[in-house]
Amino acid sequence: MRSFLSVSDLGRPEIEGVLARAESFRTSIKEGNFPPLLREKVVGLLFEKPSTRTRTSFEVATLRLGGRPLYLAANELQLSRGEPVKDTARVLGRYLDIIVARVNSHDTLDELSRYSGVSIVNALSNLEHPTQIVSDLLTLRQVKGTLRGLNITYIGDGNNVCNSLLLGASIVGMNIKVACPEGYEPNDAILERAKSLSRINGSEVEVVHDPIRGAAEADALYTDVWISMGQEAETERRMKSFQGYQINSALLRVAKKDVTVMHCLPAHRGLEITDEVLEGEHSVVWQQAENKLYGAAAVLEWIAGRSNGSER
Repeated sequence: MRSFLSVSDLGRPEIEGVLARAESFRTSIKEGNFPPLLREKVVGLLFEKPSTRTRTSFEVATLRLGGRPLYLAANELQLSRGEPVKDTARVLGRYLDIIVARVNSHDTLDELSRYSGVSIVNALSNLEHPTQIVSDLLTLRQVKGTLRGLNITYIGDGNNVCNSLLLGASIVGMNIKVACPEGYEPNDAILERAKSLSRINGSEVEVVHDPIRGAAEADALYTDVWISMGQEAETERRMKSFQGYQINSALLRVAKKDVTVMHCLPAHRGLEITDEVLEGEHSVVWQQAENKLYGAAAVLEWIAGRSNGSER
């Protein structure tokens, strides 16, 4: 039984394998060739938070691979009335083959994994968003041709996406800088884990507080919203803190001429990124979004322990 709770659950060979399979799924799905790797499998999508791309990509990927997705809104389950996660997990594990969970607390994923007896996929928690990074790495490899040695800079809040990007970049040998305001740095433990991985894989990790310094010589600039789901009460404070941390035309001029601009979406145009840049020639955000489908298919295949229809 495999689970994918953190990007670091995969080593470099496994990430490269998942990316290769995602690229293969890109071809097969576009050609209408759907390998039935999940035939007779039921994949539960347990979502405590709204989702457009993650939910849709996993539902469609499950269907394309011959499985059956079952959407489980948390507010329609007994979880919303106080049932312990471990009790829900024990029951769902007897009904489902895989659980894809988008949760408020990473502890919920740990309990689902501990008590359900089935594989769990982290579709976003407060700590990480590993499936997003699969599509991000796939996109960068398509655009740049390679990952090793690339310089990527994340501009903005050191949130769950930033945490997972730190780990993913460090595992595949990319140099990563995080440019964020003081007090909005990535998770300390994940940062140290990323630094350790970067030393093994010959790359560098750095956190800075100057977005201009961060963007210098970047091959890719990445951003996310300043105010994530559940942080609405912090809106006024965050709006002040993140002034100057916008990806705009001026910041692009500091980076390399062929810089790639990335955003995991949804975007707040005019805040963390300008409309001009989001819609501009350097942007690959729609390619990123499309790749979530192929990344979801590759993750589900890895979780199911199958490759090309055969058991690993």
